[in-house]
Amino acid sequence: MACPFARPAPAEAFQRQPSIAEGHGWNLDEDLSEIPDDALTLTHLNAAIQLLTAPTNEDVYEALMSLIEKYSNRWPGLAKLKTDRNSLSIYPHYDYLADVQDNLNQIDESSASRILVLLGEELIHTSCVGLIERAYKCLGSNLQEFLGSLDGVYDVLKLQEEDISDTGFVCAGEGELIFTSERPVLAWLLLGCLQALSRMLFNHDPQIEMEPLEGDVPRYRYLFKLDDLEEPVVPLVAERKSSGILRESVSSDAHDLKMDNDFFCRAFPWHFIMDENLDLVQVGQGFSRLFKNYMATSGLSAGTYFRFKRPRGLSLKFREIVRRTNTPFMISLRAPPGRPDFFAKGLEIKGQMVFCPESNSLLFMGSPFLDGLEGLTCNGLFISDIPLHDATREVILVGEQARAQDGLRRRMDKLKSSIEEANAAVTKERKKNVNLLQLMFPAEIAERLWLGAQIDAKTYPDVTMLFSDIVGFTSICSTATPFMVISMLESLYKHFDELCGFFDVYKVETIGDAYCVASGLHRASIYDAHKVAWMALRMIETCSQFKAHDGQHIRMRIGLHTGTVLAGVVGRKMPRYCLFGHNVTIANKFESGSEACKVNISPTTKDWLIKHPGYGFQLNPRDPSCMPKEFTDSKGLTCYFLEGYQHPTVENADATLQEHIEAAMKQTLGDSGEVIVVEEKLDN
Repeated sequence: MACPFARPAPAEAFQRQPSIAEGHGWNLDEDLSEIPDDALTLTHLNAAIQLLTAPTNEDVYEALMSLIEKYSNRWPGLAKLKTDRNSLSIYPHYDYLADVQDNLNQIDESSASRILVLLGEELIHTSCVGLIERAYKCLGSNLQEFLGSLDGVYDVLKLQEEDISDTGFVCAGEGELIFTSERPVLAWLLLGCLQALSRMLFNHDPQIEMEPLEGDVPRYRYLFKLDDLEEPVVPLVAERKSSGILRESVSSDAHDLKMDNDFFCRAFPWHFIMDENLDLVQVGQGFSRLFKNYMATSGLSAGTYFRFKRPRGLSLKFREIVRRTNTPFMISLRAPPGRPDFFAKGLEIKGQMVFCPESNSLLFMGSPFLDGLEGLTCNGLFISDIPLHDATREVILVGEQARAQDGLRRRMDKLKSSIEEANAAVTKERKKNVNLLQLMFPAEIAERLWLGAQIDAKTYPDVTMLFSDIVGFTSICSTATPFMVISMLESLYKHFDELCGFFDVYKVETIGDAYCVASGLHRASIYDAHKVAWMALRMIETCSQFKAHDGQHIRMRIGLHTGTVLAGVVGRKMPRYCLFGHNVTIANKFESGSEACKVNISPTTKDWLIKHPGYGFQLNPRDPSCMPKEFTDSKGLTCYFLEGYQHPTVENADATLQEHIEAAMKQTLGDSGEVIVVEEKLDN
């Protein structure tokens, strides 16, 4: 039979892989992702095994479409199995294979199992390509080796993924494979997969019989007729002629293998041989040094000295162990009876169990499972206890080198962590400074100030300004202490500041009892005038909830005006963002021309309020004589009192001003959640 790996390959592909013991440096941070795309990895091997034990919906779909195309004439009902491929990705946990089985039982129950076997063959034909095919080929050079590798490799993969399910393979003997799965449909699918793989990889078409096994867990036995497979290679044994010249012998008699027991025990110190009663009949030098003083009194039972950790769930019976000889074994040492302080207790030995039919015994060959000198010495072992041919020696030495590198890396990580903490602290302080600047200036101006850029004055059109003051503030100050005045203004202006955040307007400054805001500077909008007008109404409403020290309600007068202004940063120490221009003066005049608990708005602001329909501002025109004389082109124009606001969509006649404004903000902002959250904050 031709080797399945026979293919043209470049000369460099046959170069020996450098030994890890020959390297002079160890790059622990090497990026393993830089593996060539055509390199076979454990990921591909895992994907190949998963194709047999748990194929994806997409793989099953591709196989099913191929099956329908090939066999629709034989089974016309297969056309009913066609489905939308997109639905498979929408429902990733959908058991598509079980659905296919149910539909097959409805179409042709007598042929459902045969169709599932053919579906398994198509699964291999459609999915076993490229690296997946190479992954299958690396499992063995013939079918029997392939079946044995399925057992051992899948056991390791389950351990790495911490898979605790019962699904798995057991190569029980020549041409016998046992498959465990809770899903019977996979048993039929696997039968087809094994037939297709036998033909594809080994050019052999064996007869495979499948039969269910009794037990608590569903198991299925696959029996292969391997008569036509090539004969196993008989090992050549070197014999010495009397003349001293070596000649080849094909003898398989154990008596012809001229090897002394003592030599075998020294060459393989970590081995033992058990008879069919699981009693030890021979142990290697390593086990002998640990247990020889206890065997005379504690007996020779293997279970006294060893605990079998892998394969999982192994029953300690001779025949059960023989069935698992294709699975890696992991044993750990037990403390001999009466010696709970046994120094090597828990030492793990990893290896292989070999069945010796000529003596009806089991041979275990293994090595200590260690990763460093500390693990070696704490178990009472020496480097000399590890044979020269055993790769565990290199693993231990590499582990020590890696540990030293790891110590250096930890120190570097600690230094890196300190630098990151310091950098985080600097970032936190910088953020505080930026936040402070953003409280004093618009965000764009604050950012440029932080970066040290020059701030040039800029003209802003259609800026709506609000000026306000407290009526009788001079009288209040004359009869109250400074602390009373400051406390009153602090409580009042704290609510005003929250309103600025709610309506997204910019607070220009506060001078004494004067509170000034503007909208259209930092973020222009067609609703700038609306937001300032709503804030003015809320300011009047808020003042009614506060009292001065003499028990009188605080009363404010407010003026609004919309026009072009010039804005810029003035000063280097304690810089201020100031507004300049004729319209700033006009806005101040509308405030001084207002009345207590009234909002006086200019004609330009009124035009903006009524420019967009769907908003119900209640405007009361005033006498034209109330217009400031500084207002140019005021002929035929007048100012207005903003008496209130009612939003058209609010049907409740008893709704409050806050509810009307809230509805209006929902309409302008389109974010009811944000409005409600801010309103609750203001109420608290």
